[in-house]
Amino acid sequence: MDERGWRHARGVLSLDPPAVMGILNVTPDSFFDGGRWTRADHSVDVAAAVAHARRLVDEGAALVDVGGESTRPGSAPVPVAEELRRVVPIVEALADTGILVSIDTRHAEVARAALGAGAAIVNDVSGLADPEMVGVVADGGAGLVLGHLRGTPADMQERIAFARLLPEVAEELGAAAARAVAGGVDPGAVLIDPGIGFGKTPRQSAALVAASSWLRAKTGHRVLVGASRKSFLGRLARRSAQDEGPEDRLVPSVVAAVLATQQGASVVRVHDVRATVEALALARTIAECYAAEDEVP
Repeated sequence: MDERGWRHARGVLSLDPPAVMGILNVTPDSFFDGGRWTRADHSVDVAAAVAHARRLVDEGAALVDVGGESTRPGSAPVPVAEELRRVVPIVEALADTGILVSIDTRHAEVARAALGAGAAIVNDVSGLADPEMVGVVADGGAGLVLGHLRGTPADMQERIAFARLLPEVAEELGAAAARAVAGGVDPGAVLIDPGIGFGKTPRQSAALVAASSWLRAKTGHRVLVGASRKSFLGRLARRSAQDEGPEDRLVPSVVAAVLATQQGASVVRVHDVRATVEALALARTIAECYAAEDEVP
């Protein structure tokens, strides 16, 4: 592993301090931002999507994660041709501006096209369900995020069955990472994602927010945490009997991102970049002020 940072197709991204990955979903049906960058006919508004990505970078995102298929619980798969139509023009436009791009896809064909269009990282929530994904990532010299997912987004909430959550997640992610490295992916290019909200209960998802140091120690790979705006936050933090929806989860999302980095996460994947970047910076400043004092109270 390259201790300097995260290796990807365009170089090395520093992870000290932890990096913020901004989310750009060019889908009509993602759970929080679905449809924001698509027209009434479901075609992608490339100019609007690129403008949003540039805002994310201006707010402090180190990279932008572009997705063309919703993976919310119960979502149906998107044909590869449609996913390609959605993401390739966006990836190409962003890469042309110099923005570091990650492609969020479960499909090797989409990953190959996105890397060809200028993406540098593949974010695979399925943990290599597509047997051709390893070869695509290795051939492209790309960074790789391996997500933990049992089954598919359509049925993952029916597969919640852990005897021991943390050891099982670590074992399955470690096995996926070993497959990637055996297939030619640079070990320093691999990050693992415990799949928060993907086939987990709210309490299991919450536990995984705080598990990065443990998971890294068990697998040898840095950890990405993606908790932003997810329903488990509303269920754990709600002040009423009803979760009011993702639009009301800003504060819980920022809290989760700060806690995740304090517990060892190297990357947090978020919708709300400005708020997250400011909160992370303040948390670091508070810790530095404490460390600078000669006397410990």
